[in-house]
Order: sequence, then structure tokens, then C-alpha cells
Amino acid sequence: MKTLWIIATGTTWSRPRVRLVVNPTPFRLALLKRPFTATMLSCALAPLALLHAADDRFPNLAAHSPLPQGPGFAARFKADSGIGAHAAVIFADDFESGKPGARWDETGAGHGKALSLAPAGGGVCGRLCLKVEARLGENEGDGLTKWFAPVPQVFVRFYVRFDPGCDYVHHFVTLRANKGLHGGDKWSGFGSAGLRPEGDERFSTALEPWGDWARWPAPGKWNFYSYWPEMRASPDGKYWGNSFLPEPQGVIAKDRWICAEFMLRQNTPGQPDGEQAFWIDGRLLGHWRGLNWRKSASLQANALTLESYVTDRWTKNPTNTVYFDNLVIAREYIGPAGSE
Repeated sequence: MKTLWIIATGTTWSRPRVRLVVNPTPFRLALLKRPFTATMLSCALAPLALLHAADDRFPNLAAHSPLPQGPGFAARFKADSGIGAHAAVIFADDFESGKPGARWDETGAGHGKALSLAPAGGGVCGRLCLKVEARLGENEGDGLTKWFAPVPQVFVRFYVRFDPGCDYVHHFVTLRANKGLHGGDKWSGFGSAGLRPEGDERFSTALEPWGDWARWPAPGKWNFYSYWPEMRASPDGKYWGNSFLPEPQGVIAKDRWICAEFMLRQNTPGQPDGEQAFWIDGRLLGHWRGLNWRKSASLQANALTLESYVTDRWTKNPTNTVYFDNLVIAREYIGPAGSE
């Protein structure tokens, strides 16, 4: 089956230190493996308007959050060895053996050509890791997708290292809700860029680096990039992913392993009691409540895409390499991998 990618580029403005803004990155109509419609095309190619607004509906609660920080159950597993046997774990891949993506369900548009295993350097990341090497003019990076049985509250933890020559990244690690796990239902959460979710077919959130119009050095700062039924529209009337950006935070360091983790709590259908949060190196940077992710109980977060995807609009370096390791999906807080 051939894979179709549609690229829509555009930009939006934001003020520094806002709680909720629209992410000023180019937008991609995600990997589609179902019929492509004229509506999708018009959304992908529509010009993107400028937005200069904050949304105070969702204050960052991290400073006084009851969520855990620091060590989690992963501290008992050196370099995550054997962590898949823990009762809270839904899926784990330490990339120590087999071909890249052997434990996953799908590869991205690059069909695995940009993926390889590389030395991890030891320590908490063991011997090997996943290398994603994006080369402008050859590919746009690549990624892996895993579908899993949904749970009310899901945690995703991964290690990431940005090569010193890595420029800005377009899309990164995304958690999607789909109607189901089979047939066309498993793809309902993919695509539809520029459209607001109805509440019964999709919602998503992604933990991504953002450079804010190159105001911050690449790869930028951490933020959530989210689609849900009550998201805010751009002035052009389209719905581009809203960004939850905690400030203050430093620029993401290159050439070192970073432990990134995020959580999504699904809401009672139709009620604004959903949540999301993320941690960097075991420190809680952002926690937001009051999200009405869905209107239907059958819609649940059940697919994770681990990827590094770039475009030549924002990425100028010929080669952009990102390393991933120690990916865990679990029912409870995971925390950094054990070192002893």
C-alpha cells in the first residue's frame, strides 16, 4: 500500500510566557491509510492566519500538583532491563535487540529507511538505541506507531538525545485516540489537520520541542501540541493544534540523554475533567486540568507514534539526527530508568 503525505506550511505568532498558545510550526496532515477526501486537502493547503492570544482556561498547576516526581517504578530496573514484566507496563522497547520497530505495528512514511540501531553509550540507556536520521532531499525522518489496549490514565516515557547538528523538529511523540483497534476505526485519530475534533472520532496530544520562530536555539523548548473538541480556533477559522507551554524553562540541551515523560487522563465523556502533564528528567514541568477530551466513551487514547519528522521550511541542516531509547507505556508514573 502506498503512503500519502500532505504538507501544509504556515506560521502563527505567540507571546512569550503564555499558558496556552497556538504552536508556530508548519503543520502536517498525518500519515493516512484510509480514503483521502477533498476536505482533507483543502485543510492541508489552507493558508494559516496569525494568532496573538493567550487562553487562561488552563493554568499550569505544576507548582502545587499532587502528581509524583523523581523516581518511579523504573528506578528498580537498570537501564530498563526487564521492565516489561512490571504489572503497570503496557508496552516497552529498549531497542537492545532485533530490527528497528520489530515490536511496533507500523512504520512511517519513510518505510524505516531513516531508522537504525546505534550505540547508546551505556548508562541508563544500555548498549543500543533507535537512531532517526532525517536527510533533507532524501526523507523527512521517520517513526514507529504502536496501538495498545486503552486505560483511563496512561503514562508514556522515553529517552531522547538530539545530535549537536540537529535543527528544529516539526513533529515528535504523539498519543492519539481512535474509535477502536481494528479496521478503519484504528485510523480515525490520524489526519484532519486544521479541523476541530467532534468528540467521537479523535483527540491527540504530542510532547514536542518548539523553537518559537527561531527565537530559541534549536531544538527549542518542550510543549504539548493538542487537538480536542474545545480547542481554540485561529483567526482564519481553522483549528490548528493548541500548544501548552510551561514557562519558565530552559532550552532543550543537545548531545545528552533526556528522560521525557507525559501523562494523559481521559475525561468522563462530555465532562471537563481530563488532564495532561509532562516531566523532564523526573521533574514535573506542566500539569493541566479541565480538558474535555471526548464526548463518547468508545473514543480512547490507544496509539502512540514515536517519530522525528522535519521539513525544509524550518530545518536547514542537511542531516538531522535524533536518538530514542527506553520507551515505556504504562498505567502509572514511570520515572527515570535505574542506574544501578
